Amino acid sequence: MYKYLRVAALALLLTGHSSFLFAKTPWGEDYFPNVPLITHEGEVVHFFDDLIKDKVVVINFIYTHCSDSCPLETAQLTRVQKIMGDRLGKDVFFYSISIDPENDTAAVLKEYRDRFKARWTFLTGKKSDIILLRQKLGLYIEEIQDGSNNHNVSLIIGNQATGRWMKRSPFENSHVLADQIGNWLTGWKTATVTNDYKDAPKLRNISRGEQIFRTRCASCHSVTGHELAEALGPDLLNISNRREQQWLFNWLKAPDQMLENKDPIAIALYKKYNNLVMPNMRLNKQEVQALLKYIDDETLRLQANSEQTVAKTSASEDMTGVSIELLSKE
Repeated sequence: MYKYLRVAALALLLTGHSSFLFAKTPWGEDYFPNVPLITHEGEVVHFFDDLIKDKVVVINFIYTHCSDSCPLETAQLTRVQKIMGDRLGKDVFFYSISIDPENDTAAVLKEYRDRFKARWTFLTGKKSDIILLRQKLGLYIEEIQDGSNNHNVSLIIGNQATGRWMKRSPFENSHVLADQIGNWLTGWKTATVTNDYKDAPKLRNISRGEQIFRTRCASCHSVTGHELAEALGPDLLNISNRREQQWLFNWLKAPDQMLENKDPIAIALYKKYNNLVMPNMRLNKQEVQALLKYIDDETLRLQANSEQTVAKTSASEDMTGVSIELLSKE
């Protein structure tokens, strides 16, 4: 009898009956507060009933006048938004909740949302309710509550229907994060490997500068020479020859101070890119140098590739001319 029960249980696991696996999830309506919140459009909604019940969700906490990590978080989610495509708002839902409701009214959140070209819901509400949500989601750290807006920058992704929740870094690779949101939360799938691992390309070593660029800069900037229409910041190809080194160093270390001091280039960039504030990434001298070196190296690499392409094209055109000339003589 015991053996039969073990076989039956195994069969249920293998066939993926979610009702069997997740019926006892503790993260239901008795766990999550159903507190009222206000959307960026001024609509009153309830956290459990309207926002997360039976949904796959991404939740983070921000405040709009943050000059530090919040703009980076929002910019990163706009990249994930682009990858998710039409799934956003249909079977995947993003929510950014303000931890500073006294200043972040619905109108302020709407303006912030529009500046980032975000397509998800921004929310405000009663401060005590928002603190309660942060506590229930594991994003409230008592030790760092010093009266400021210092807060945990992690985000929560989850599927309320199955009880599967995960804390993620907002600076995760955007494609990896999109895969975790879109696939991991709705069921595990067996990978089909068609290629041999011995044929896989070797991973190259990534410099400290490239690591910084990928995690802190790539959400808003490119280094290609071809700036996208929806870019949140300028393309940085050949930036060392377009800006003075001291200006670049100061800008990367403390962009908020340069804006506060009305630096003309900083103000011009602020106005050109939809009044988006360049976040202070708290880079030290060595990190700034590493980042600029990476951008310089990438510029040289792309320029070399471009010159090789031009040379090959010219050689091909020359050979074509010779062939035509020989044919005409025949």
